[in-house]
Amino acid sequence: MSPNNLLTVSHSPHVFGSESVQKIMYRVLLAMVPAFAVSLIFFGVGALIVTGVAVVSCLVFEYLIARFLLKVKPTLWDGSAAVTGVLLAFNVPSNLPVWMIVVGSLVAIGIAKMSFGGLGKNPFNPALAGRIFLLVSFPVQMTSWPKAVESRFAYLDATTGATPLGIMKEGLKNGQPMVDLLKDIPDYGQMFLGNMSGSLGEISALALLLGGLYLLIKKVITWHIPVSILSTVVLFTGLMWLINPDKFADPLFHLLAGGVILGAIFMATDMVTSPMTPVGQIIFGVGIGLITCLIRLFGAYPEGVSFAILIMNAFVPLIDKYVKPKRFGEVVKHG
Repeated sequence: MSPNNLLTVSHSPHVFGSESVQKIMYRVLLAMVPAFAVSLIFFGVGALIVTGVAVVSCLVFEYLIARFLLKVKPTLWDGSAAVTGVLLAFNVPSNLPVWMIVVGSLVAIGIAKMSFGGLGKNPFNPALAGRIFLLVSFPVQMTSWPKAVESRFAYLDATTGATPLGIMKEGLKNGQPMVDLLKDIPDYGQMFLGNMSGSLGEISALALLLGGLYLLIKKVITWHIPVSILSTVVLFTGLMWLINPDKFADPLFHLLAGGVILGAIFMATDMVTSPMTPVGQIIFGVGIGLITCLIRLFGAYPEGVSFAILIMNAFVPLIDKYVKPKRFGEVVKHG
């Protein structure tokens, strides 16, 4: 066989269509505009600095690694590095020092993405890998949450406060009843709009749902992963709430607080690190929802979405292996 006739086998998924990586990535960026706009409203200059530094750092690291280490043509303008930068910014506080953002970007692009060969070959979500590295390495800075509105014109000296999940976790550990803890957190209307402490991109359920609806309409994502994650969280937390409402918060609180909606729509649905089949995606989503609830309710951290997604990323090859569509031409035996 001549070299010109050799077949090239690449990593899955193998999909033929009119969509390009660049078109998909720019649609994802467009879908994140509402959440970014809300972060600007509530966190102001800090949101702008953190997002700008994260995006530029990811672009620079991807170019330098591709050009000088891997010696391949940089895919700078396909939008994937920019998406990683925005998602990394969405997962950190708005007062995180610039140098930490740069370190997180290096881990996300250099270790979690480019060390595996670049886009389409990374087993773990790069932005979440960067976020977890920062959380483990700099726990104080990564859990100092600027207060919404009060910190719009401040950056490093922003006024900080606990997130609703943090208030709940600490209060329950100290034996406070749920009815008293609910007085110390924003009401559900404020949480739905984004008026609370937290990571840049997780605060507004409304903005995230608008972005998710756009992605569904454009068929960038399907319903399987987001619905399975959110349904599992509702069912698990709802059961625990019914068993003991004095110790466990209701399902609506768990949906609006923290990053479960952000993770379900924008990170767990990453085509590279999620299963290929609808059934596999539902299994994947249920696993993420269960792990998230277990960490939130019984673990040391108040939030568990990032850990849950990364853990389930590791199971994707196994899920794809055992959950397969029928082969074309397969003989089905009856009786």
